[in-house]
Amino acid sequence: MTGWGSGYITDIAYLSGWYRQQSPGLLALACLMNGVETAMPAGDDPVHVLELGCGQGYAALLLAASNPTWRITAVDFNPAHIAAARAWAAEARLENVTFLEADLATLAEDRAARMIPEADFVTLHGLWTWIAPAVRDGIVRLLRDKVRPGGIVHVSYNVLPAWGPRIGMQRLIHDAGRVLAGRSDRQAEEGIKLAQSLLAAEAINLRLPASTGQMLEQLGSLPVAYLAHELMNENWQPCFMADVAAAFAGAKLEWVGSSNLIENFPALTLTAPQQAVQQRFDDPLLRELVKDMCIDRALRHDVFVRGVRRITQPVRDAALLDVILGMSVPADELPLEASIPAGKVELSRAFYHPVAQAMADGPRRTKDLLQADHVQGRKDNPAELIGILVGLGFAEPAVRLGVGPGAAAIRLNQVALRRMLRTENINRPVAAASLRMGTAMPLTLLELFVAEQARQGNTDALYVGELLGMAAHQGQTIDSIIQTRLPVLRAAGVF
Repeated sequence: MTGWGSGYITDIAYLSGWYRQQSPGLLALACLMNGVETAMPAGDDPVHVLELGCGQGYAALLLAASNPTWRITAVDFNPAHIAAARAWAAEARLENVTFLEADLATLAEDRAARMIPEADFVTLHGLWTWIAPAVRDGIVRLLRDKVRPGGIVHVSYNVLPAWGPRIGMQRLIHDAGRVLAGRSDRQAEEGIKLAQSLLAAEAINLRLPASTGQMLEQLGSLPVAYLAHELMNENWQPCFMADVAAAFAGAKLEWVGSSNLIENFPALTLTAPQQAVQQRFDDPLLRELVKDMCIDRALRHDVFVRGVRRITQPVRDAALLDVILGMSVPADELPLEASIPAGKVELSRAFYHPVAQAMADGPRRTKDLLQADHVQGRKDNPAELIGILVGLGFAEPAVRLGVGPGAAAIRLNQVALRRMLRTENINRPVAAASLRMGTAMPLTLLELFVAEQARQGNTDALYVGELLGMAAHQGQTIDSIIQTRLPVLRAAGVF
């Protein structure tokens, strides 16, 4: 680890990734679902998105390519990350994204901050837990200056009390790894091996509770670059949600909900006795503390607004009826049972399958979905429809109806494919830009390759497999992608 990192991992680049909880459409939807007035991003709106801690910029690039009229500003401390992101942007010819190398502890006071316009959306993923107090303070000052009135901020962080029993595990991996190896990824590997050997020796504080031991057993299968950044930073501090809210109050930001939409429904996250305890409090932060005591949620995705404007349920529902949704799973494969924090939820086939079929050819407005042919059930509750489909990851909020894939999105997807095929596992989860969705669509690298071949007119499974040098017996996998995944990606405007 080099000396300029101030305790932050700089000798290993962070993994490129897309996290749907960062999507501006999903953040705006979370506000609406919680009765906060906001406008869903639409069409050619002049939106500005600011990402703090952008890593190698993949999420920012995807948003820029999916929304050519938006302006994206992405900031990171590591110059290697910024150099890589700028190279991608240049290769994909994206002119609406700016990558800025800066120290967030001092950026608010730097001359460079003057060039950053007021932000409609700000996102901080994988940052708050892993930085020094001075950097957190600098972020709050920047948010105070750069979030427009009504602007939305997303922050993810390792949360207490779920991380409480695992603090000792992280400290052991961190301290032992630094003694046993040099480079940070090898430190993480060696630290995990040592902790796993103690778990096998029945160390009580690694064995109890069971979730700690389960996490430790799973760590060895994760990418080492992720493990280095997750576990080996000098400043690692999980937080209580109320403490994060108190810090953000310094930027006049108020907590409104979660961008994991399902977590905004008490009936889907808590048992009836747990709900009874939660309902004793009017204070939303105390209600969230009760929730955090009841569910094993290691990472929170919180949504804050600068200038909350409350709306009535009828006004909220009218706005939700105008939300555009697109399917992210095959309509015929929509599951009728799903796991939720409170247990299981069953979906009505007579209601949800006709809704999913109505989106088979592309996104539709919620009001049209509720009135679609053969839909049987309650049609006056758009919050339930959206909460289930989007909250469970079966659909995503979309930005544009009836548009093609988009030239910028195609260019970025091609660049991502060329670069990642040289270095990544073919089954690695990635994402594809989409003008129609206005956000990224999660898929595997293999699915992205097959989609690009389909865009060029190649849909023969064996031929596509030969292009990748895959054995003939693996053609069945490609054929499955062609039959089940390509219709979803085509409807989403990926190709």
